[in-house]
Amino acid sequence: MPKPLLTPTWQTLLADYVTALAWSPDGARLAACSAAGEVVVFDAKIGASVALQEKQGLSVDAIAFSANGQFLAAGGQDGAVRIWQMTANSSTLLTELENARVWVDCLGWHPQQLELAFSLGRYAQVWDATAQAVVTTLNFEASSVLDLAWHPSGDYLLLAGNQSVKTWRRADWASDPQVRETGGASGAIAISPDGQYLASGNNDRTLLVWPWDNPYPWQMQGFPGKVRRLDWSTVTAQGGAPLLASASAEGVVVWAKGEEEAQGWTAQVLDLHSGAVTAIAFQPQSTLLASASEDGWVCLWQKATQAAQILEGTANGFSTVAWSPQGQHLAAGGCGGEVIVWTQGLAGKGFG
Repeated sequence: MPKPLLTPTWQTLLADYVTALAWSPDGARLAACSAAGEVVVFDAKIGASVALQEKQGLSVDAIAFSANGQFLAAGGQDGAVRIWQMTANSSTLLTELENARVWVDCLGWHPQQLELAFSLGRYAQVWDATAQAVVTTLNFEASSVLDLAWHPSGDYLLLAGNQSVKTWRRADWASDPQVRETGGASGAIAISPDGQYLASGNNDRTLLVWPWDNPYPWQMQGFPGKVRRLDWSTVTAQGGAPLLASASAEGVVVWAKGEEEAQGWTAQVLDLHSGAVTAIAFQPQSTLLASASEDGWVCLWQKATQAAQILEGTANGFSTVAWSPQGQHLAAGGCGGEVIVWTQGLAGKGFG
């Protein structure tokens, strides 16, 4: 029997469906939020926890640590964005940005600066933690903002929604955004870690991939449903681009760019799951891919092609999954409130 790649470290239970997970940059802390409104921070090694917000009946749906790990932001159904200041031994609620009648379901910190972007219906705002002030409000216009992402350089903020993905320049928020048309609604966007490619998963069952400096995308079709999840590897593959994983219904497809421009992208279908795939994530500095599903499995795919291990631990299925930044730990959230962390053993090192 081959040794398992990951072994269970600790497990606990929140009051409801785990909506999102976030690791601190140093991998020492794991934050989780739930459909009951909880915000909890765990010690990654032992699972000791501190509740920053108790259950309140309104969902918290998005959570993220700042690039320096000093701040934790969370937003959700009540329209508020709460920011805690984190130290080694304590956490303090720094501010609460209240937004009536708007559901905050996506947010993200600038990759280098202390600036937080978050969705507000048809708008998005950027808040500066140093000045403790909103620096801009962006109008998506066509629909609610369905996803957002900072470019790895930090020079651009992208918003996704109906019919398009729009790109604003951080140096000039007031200028009109660049518009990339998507046909249907873009529900998920992801920029490759090298900043060279933008992917959009769309509700019309297509996937679009643009070279960053080219307005003409590759289009992938034939998905069984909406393309709901995307993730890029941090490792450059043969074609000079990282691997791209996409999830639709029960299937995961991994895309590799051909070495010649005319070759486009080739597809590898990963089809072990019997329930909807809820999350996908590449291990940092590796091509090991984790896929979480409502079937109660987290599958580990070696080189994003071959099933290497199946992780279990929830009767009601998994809702989300996240690797620690160093790749040592994998966390998963369950539909029944489970939070489970597995750790890579010495035998598993270098298996990407």
